[in-house]
Amino acid sequence: MGRLSDRNRPKAKLKDVSVKRILRLFKGYWGQLLAIIGLALFAALIGLIPPLVMKEIIDTAIPQGNMKLLAGMALLMIFLPVVSGMLGVWQNHLNTKVTQGVIRDLGQSLFHNLQRQSMAFFTEARSGEIVQRITGDVQAVQSVVTSLVVSSITQIVIVVSTIGILFALDWKLAIISVLILPLFVLPVKKVSRLRKSLRTETQKVRSDITSQLTENFGISGALLTRIFGREKQQEIEFTAMNQKVMDLELRLNLVGRWFGMATSTLGPLGTAIIYMYGGYSVISGSMTLGSIVAFAAYLGRLYMPVGMLLNLHVEVATALGVFQRIFEYQDMVPDVMDSVGATPLTQVAGRVAYKQVSFAYKPGQYALRDVTFEAQPGEMVALVGPSGAGKSTLIGMIARLYDSTSGVVEVDGVNVRDVQLASLREQIAYVTQESFLFHATIGDNLRFAREDATREEMEAACRQAYIHDFIVSLPEGYDTMVGERGHRLSGGERQRIAIARAILKRPRILILDEATSHLDSESESYVQAALEELMQGRTTLVIAHRLSTVLAADHILVIEAGSVVERGTHSELLALDGLYARLYSTQFAHAAEV
Repeated sequence: MGRLSDRNRPKAKLKDVSVKRILRLFKGYWGQLLAIIGLALFAALIGLIPPLVMKEIIDTAIPQGNMKLLAGMALLMIFLPVVSGMLGVWQNHLNTKVTQGVIRDLGQSLFHNLQRQSMAFFTEARSGEIVQRITGDVQAVQSVVTSLVVSSITQIVIVVSTIGILFALDWKLAIISVLILPLFVLPVKKVSRLRKSLRTETQKVRSDITSQLTENFGISGALLTRIFGREKQQEIEFTAMNQKVMDLELRLNLVGRWFGMATSTLGPLGTAIIYMYGGYSVISGSMTLGSIVAFAAYLGRLYMPVGMLLNLHVEVATALGVFQRIFEYQDMVPDVMDSVGATPLTQVAGRVAYKQVSFAYKPGQYALRDVTFEAQPGEMVALVGPSGAGKSTLIGMIARLYDSTSGVVEVDGVNVRDVQLASLREQIAYVTQESFLFHATIGDNLRFAREDATREEMEAACRQAYIHDFIVSLPEGYDTMVGERGHRLSGGERQRIAIARAILKRPRILILDEATSHLDSESESYVQAALEELMQGRTTLVIAHRLSTVLAADHILVIEAGSVVERGTHSELLALDGLYARLYSTQFAHAAEV
């Protein structure tokens, strides 16, 4: 099997993950963002009015006994929060809409890029890790996406406007208030760095947990666990990882709380200093009582937004480690993709040619070397050889599941790299050794080959694969759910449904990877007859372990250590008395007796 090539390894580095790149995620939402920012700014400006209303009540309405002014100010203090609250509801709705849109787009982008990766990536990666990146990591940055643009702009406006009003009320008190602000900033860098490291490690452990759960609770993993009695060991491993996540989250939370506590004490400190100095000014007659009350109220509107901006900075820095994991997958370049100028492959006759094809996992580590052969339309080529010889990798190159390191694979004389992948794969059907079925109905699994297949076409394909009678005997027939990976069915039943799916595709080129290895002798005889009918006029490459298959082959290639060491017909290869003859005497001996 192929491995993850150096070209296909994640390329993003932490230094590449900048706030500028995160802001690009909002492309397409700037109109809604402007509306949100407008609402937020309007609400922020409304929030500047109540302290001035309080000042007017204390300095003018009460001392002068002006009941009309007092009532008007009181109504204004009721009206302003109502208006601000309504604006807040509208803003929150739009903000949530934008956030969910960005999160959806981010997840969609990851999914799309993963779908473009070759099989080399998936043989290297853990499925749980992939799931965690698309779901857990994307959700982990949701709060940052929610507040990044709107909160930063809104809080900056509040801070600037509040400072302006403070200087208008009393420039000396304003200077004292502003001098305290640098104390807020001092711990930010260290806290951000520590929380970023903890969040990255936490997400990595969560990926490990997701991978373990995917493996343990999949049908195959659950079966293996029970057969070998490893339930307790797996529980111990899960408990250790679960505890590690808990410890990391506690540390993450504690670091954030200490930072929050430190910044929260600065506000009261500033307020206390202002009341001391302001109280002295009121006593000395240089400042009114209403002014000092309004000034103290504005201090809350100064220190709280500054604290929110610093917290946002910490949260963004914390999330950079998660964004790194997301962008690693988003930036991966597929090692198998359409070439520039690739053209669609129209209906083909099915001539397949390998010309000096080699494949290396890494430089110097060859799985295949200088493989050359040709199959004419309608011919069957059987590949035999010991396990690990490179047979699966070889046949996977026709559909470009892997690309050769050197040499050329052609279909009807056209290099497969020069045609569009989708059009190439439309011509090919593949029945693998492990027949995979989705957790869906039998009909849905069949339509995976052709979405527009009619019920009659599905039934005809299933009759050819000797599975129709079994399906209609089920209470729900073709609407029967097959379970995860099809494990509600036997191996032979899954195999025959997979063959029916291949038949339904109507391919020009058929690839069988030990396709009959899970069938009992009776079912195999029917399926073999169906396959022989299917192979008429179609080129077939088959990894063969059955005597009937090699006997029916037009050509047999014997693969050993990635090279074709023998080729010919069954009788010709037996006469050579080489590797094929040894395989025949061991692997095919029982079949020959039968």
